[in-house]
Amino acid sequence: MPVFKIQHVTKYHYSRPVKESVNQIRIYPVASAQQEILQQDVTISSDPEPFFFIDYWGNRCADFSVLDAHTSLVIDSRVVVRTIGLETIPDVNSSREELLTLIENDFHLLELSRPEEIKATQALQHILDELACEHKTVMQIVEACSAYIFSQFKYIKGITNIETTVDEILQHRSGVCQDFAHVLLQLLRSMGIPSRYVSGYICPNKNGMRGEGATHAWVEAYIPQLGWSGIDPTNNVWATSHHVKLAVGRNFNDCSPVKGTFKGISRQTLSVYVSVGYEDGHVFEEVNDVQMIVSETEKEADRQLALEEEQQQQQQ
Repeated sequence: MPVFKIQHVTKYHYSRPVKESVNQIRIYPVASAQQEILQQDVTISSDPEPFFFIDYWGNRCADFSVLDAHTSLVIDSRVVVRTIGLETIPDVNSSREELLTLIENDFHLLELSRPEEIKATQALQHILDELACEHKTVMQIVEACSAYIFSQFKYIKGITNIETTVDEILQHRSGVCQDFAHVLLQLLRSMGIPSRYVSGYICPNKNGMRGEGATHAWVEAYIPQLGWSGIDPTNNVWATSHHVKLAVGRNFNDCSPVKGTFKGISRQTLSVYVSVGYEDGHVFEEVNDVQMIVSETEKEADRQLALEEEQQQQQQ
């Protein structure tokens, strides 16, 4: 039963003071039979009072606001977690017919078995035809889809973002963990298998897995006789005691660790720092300068900033 010390720091920097920042965080690891939260401390700059609640998917979340003017926002989570998951997943022979019976009597499973509407239906169907899953068990289908993504898609950082669609990922067949999770969700749901997106951390002990020591994403599929079972298409492994789960949902948007808004005309940057400490004293650190998605409102703010800067230069 390994114990991990995880620090997850999210830092927003604003080029000019902003105010009335309203935020929502999902950075509280799931407490379950598979993982025990031994300690967690979360500090937020300006020390706002968080309002805790459980969302639709069962995730522990918190809302908070920073009303005064500020030029940065830092959210620092430090958690000690013991994972109790199995190192191997029991092999079961449940069929899709057995799964269909369960879905008919459970709206939640039905909701998670419906695929997104995409344009690349032919490309997706080609993959399904190649996998030939008609006579496979549910577990075999999940394993086959994960193995296909692992072998046929390239792991490349920096070419996608949280807004990248399944159509785009299918076209260039590359990306990172969240992209592979979204493709796997589409494949499984297209075959009627309920599945959900999982955010968390992967904490292998220096064995070279992709995404180790950083925020990570994988998928949980509902398998009769087993229930919700996690599989990681980025590494083509079942999620066991080295995967620490933060949140679940239909897709990334339901599991985003931090999201929010503010008032003010400012450019913002985002950096994420993750440190995973292992029982042997080894520490894995990763820092990412996250590519921000620019909305039309932010584009207008950029135009206003550029205009003000130009006017200031003319006055000098």
